[in-house]
Amino acid sequence: MRAEQMRVSSFSLQRSYIAWPTSRRYNIDVPELSRFFGIIIRMYFEAMEAHHTPHFHAYYQEEVAVYKIDPVELLAGSLPKRQQRFVEAWAELHQHELLQDWERLQSGHTPLPIAPLK
Repeated sequence: MRAEQMRVSSFSLQRSYIAWPTSRRYNIDVPELSRFFGIIIRMYFEAMEAHHTPHFHAYYQEEVAVYKIDPVELLAGSLPKRQQRFVEAWAELHQHELLQDWERLQSGHTPLPIAPLK
């Protein structure tokens, strides 16, 4: 998807799982967990309401995808095939850490960085 298509309001963000890093809110509420091969991994937090199933966002150039953590599977969006494989491999290797970071965020704590894919 193109960047113009990914810019959404916070209401539609909640419903679609997709966030694009263009707003001030995004930079505050979506901490970066890891970065590798040009891919940025972030996890969304909403302070005042329950959020969706545990998931994370993966950004590569103008593409964005959202992955469920357990089991690791694509929920929304898309990445080029090679980057998709990198993200899925990374998530499988760090699934426990991703779930811990999800719990930390939902309880109001800062998530811990996760080692990049090497």
